[in-house]
Amino acid sequence: MLFKQSKRGHLVSNISTNKSELVDAISEQVEVPKTVALKMVNAFIENVTTTLRSGESITFPGFGSFSVKPRAARTGRNPKTGEPLQIPAAIIPSFKAGKGLKDAVNSGSVVTEESA
Repeated sequence: MLFKQSKRGHLVSNISTNKSELVDAISEQVEVPKTVALKMVNAFIENVTTTLRSGESITFPGFGSFSVKPRAARTGRNPKTGEPLQIPAAIIPSFKAGKGLKDAVNSGSVVTEESA
């Protein structure tokens, strides 16, 4: 079973991938050494981070878009004491899945350059 039900009733994946598993998969799929695949993953992360830090968005047609959004300052509560506390305004990263990715997730297929 690929999915289980969370406490809130949402379907969540039983399968998760961490960075080293992603590097292994890329290394195998592209047929490059793991050190090269690691550099590829790190370069991707660095470039997305740099683009977002500059306030720009980055779009991969069919896959999705990374962007930044402002979040207003707000009052929160300390979970232990219940005391109110000020949470400062921030700029947060955001990802919006594209149609190709949404379709692939729902159909079980894979988003590729040809399908994007």
